[in-house]
Amino acid sequence: MPDRNPNIAIYFHVHLVSDSTGETLVAMMKASTAQFASATALEHLHALVRSEHQLEQSLEMIAAKPGVVFYTLVNSDRRARLEAFCRERNIPAVSILDPTLSVLGRYLGAAMTDEIGAQRNLDDAYYSRIEALDFAMAQDDGQNVAGLAEADIILLGVSRTSKTPTCIYLANRGYKTGNIPLVPGAPLPVILDKFEKPLIVGLVAAPDRIVQIRQQRLMGLNQVGQTDYIDQDLVRDEMREAKRMFVRKGYRVIDVTRRSIEETAAQVINLYNKARPMEERRKSLRL
Repeated sequence: MPDRNPNIAIYFHVHLVSDSTGETLVAMMKASTAQFASATALEHLHALVRSEHQLEQSLEMIAAKPGVVFYTLVNSDRRARLEAFCRERNIPAVSILDPTLSVLGRYLGAAMTDEIGAQRNLDDAYYSRIEALDFAMAQDDGQNVAGLAEADIILLGVSRTSKTPTCIYLANRGYKTGNIPLVPGAPLPVILDKFEKPLIVGLVAAPDRIVQIRQQRLMGLNQVGQTDYIDQDLVRDEMREAKRMFVRKGYRVIDVTRRSIEETAAQVINLYNKARPMEERRKSLRL
């Protein structure tokens, strides 16, 4: 096959077949396709495939729009049917969890369970995540500052430094996280100085990037025209003051300019683990 021109956009179908929610497949697919800048995956999620009829519907879609198939199927009969179907049509099909399960099985010397969606059992970790999500929503954007005394992590930053989505992501990992926006001319709540439990992290970014995001935000709200909110010089002053305050307070700082939400959250968790005694680092096992 001749080499493709790397500058030409490639569109291809990806079928994600799962007898559970398919979130594992979606995350894997997005992480993998992100490595191919010129390729765009046309995603087809076939979730909760737990009957022969549901599988046949998925096979019809795969035949109509062939591409690449990624799957996680526990039932051996449906799995064999999918594999034979793809093999007959020369469609690439990959069982995503097989290598991991194989290594774990050999290492542990144990057989795996055939339970569908076993990772989603309603265990303590599940309820911990739900509690953390409730906490993040109740403490979002400076609401109930006093309640932040019970937080694991507090994020500070000027507008559009991704505080809220980072909090939600951390909550999904089980960390009770809240955030406080830094508003020009408004002092930081003095009660923060009395908090002993939370790790406080300041988020910063390049002023040009902040202005760009704010402009997009205003456009989405159908608001046009020049305002202090997107004034380059004023935004630069905002960021400068935020950085000075973080240094003065001794807060950890993360530059989010070129970081995704996931990367920012991972760095926050790293800081959290380093700042906590060993017995409190059990949450790092959720990574």
